[in-house]
Amino acid sequence: MDKPQKIGLFFGSFNPIHMGHLIIANIMAENTDLNKVWFVVSPQNPLKPSKGLLHEFDRYDMVKVAIADNFKLEVSDVEFNLPKPSYTIHTLAYLNEKHPAKQFKLIVGGDNLENFTKWKNHEEILNQYGLYVYRRPGVTYTDLERHPNVKMIDAPLLDISATYIRNCLKNNKSIRYLVPEAVEQLIRLKNFYQ
Repeated sequence: MDKPQKIGLFFGSFNPIHMGHLIIANIMAENTDLNKVWFVVSPQNPLKPSKGLLHEFDRYDMVKVAIADNFKLEVSDVEFNLPKPSYTIHTLAYLNEKHPAKQFKLIVGGDNLENFTKWKNHEEILNQYGLYVYRRPGVTYTDLERHPNVKMIDAPLLDISATYIRNCLKNNKSIRYLVPEAVEQLIRLKNFYQ
């Protein structure tokens, strides 16, 4: 019997997607046992509307153009149609049901590991799915990193923030090399963040 395909799920608002996200996803796809990495674009939380957050379809389109040339990376809109606010455990359960031949793993930053025990059904996520954690500087790690379902992955981290990129755009400054060229073209074409 074929081994299930291992899919790493990288959740985020990707507002906009930038080189830091892409480097992490690519390292996870190329340097671990994951077969693919899916960018799961988070919808806008109806309880916390943010005026700086682009519409989810626009953020989805930016991810799509950013990863168009990498077959190991995919974009998912799975959370757009799930009840909001979307809890990770619900998304995982839904994906598991839809794709029984795939094995889903969660990709998180070390900073998320610190608060992971506060997540809804965190033990179920840990035991049934498992975490691939990229280290973050200045983060104190807990006993969780020694859990058999937690893989600590070293990845170069770029301290790029989506907020910084949005501010550059508002102030008419260059965002070259911060985002892929295709993403910058889309942002300029559609006047995002202006």
